[in-house]
Amino acid sequence: MPLSPDAGTLSALASALADGTVSVIELTAPLSSDTPVLDLPPDMAPIPRFRLEELANHDERGPYQNGIHTGEHVGTHFDAPIHWITGLHLEDVASVPPARLVAPAVVIDRTDAVAENPDFLLRREDVEEWQREHGPLPAGWLLYRTGWSARSHDQKLFLNADENGPHTPGVDPECARWLAEETPLLGFGVETVGTDAGQAFGFEPAFPAHSYLLGAGKYGITQLQNLHLLPVTGAVLIVAPLRIVGGSGSPARVLALVEGGA
Repeated sequence: MPLSPDAGTLSALASALADGTVSVIELTAPLSSDTPVLDLPPDMAPIPRFRLEELANHDERGPYQNGIHTGEHVGTHFDAPIHWITGLHLEDVASVPPARLVAPAVVIDRTDAVAENPDFLLRREDVEEWQREHGPLPAGWLLYRTGWSARSHDQKLFLNADENGPHTPGVDPECARWLAEETPLLGFGVETVGTDAGQAFGFEPAFPAHSYLLGAGKYGITQLQNLHLLPVTGAVLIVAPLRIVGGSGSPARVLALVEGGA
């Protein structure tokens, strides 16, 4: 994006957005009562589905408005560190510095591998190979493209569960630890219902993406869409959760800024 000599950076960005030099890509899944929700084991509190309660509709009750009923971890949503026991004394959603909600993003694509094996796990070697081709990971987001968003219209397809539990892609424990402790990433974003694989309840540690990343004060975003529209490098991510005091997470609007037309 060229800058004219007399234009500030923000003025240049505003002009680029207006003329289409920079596009805004929607990465957020529509949020409704049909949005898939993770089924937790019977001994855990269930995640409430999203629901609108009509309060008025241009009638004797007043102008159109609704009440909102939802769990924090429904639809495209943000995980704050406090969500996991390893991040117990770290940030809630309201405490996340706003500067950390706007950051560069890169995309690693394992769609082909996931098409062959829905339990595919991203490994440290995969990310290191990506870095040799595309450069170092940013102080921002690693977005994991798996093609799983194509299933998001259907709860059963999206969770892909059988008698052994869900079968969805994720990261192996060593990769999760390395991303959390040895890279400059702010967070990790996925197309699936959570940042961990469907079978991660049986890993050591259990749910390693949650355990390591949130324990390191990093963040998660889930149920992303349209990752195929992003460049491998060069996007800027805007993550906008509700500023919930004490919140462990929040449904979020997630947008990407990319150079060129969408």
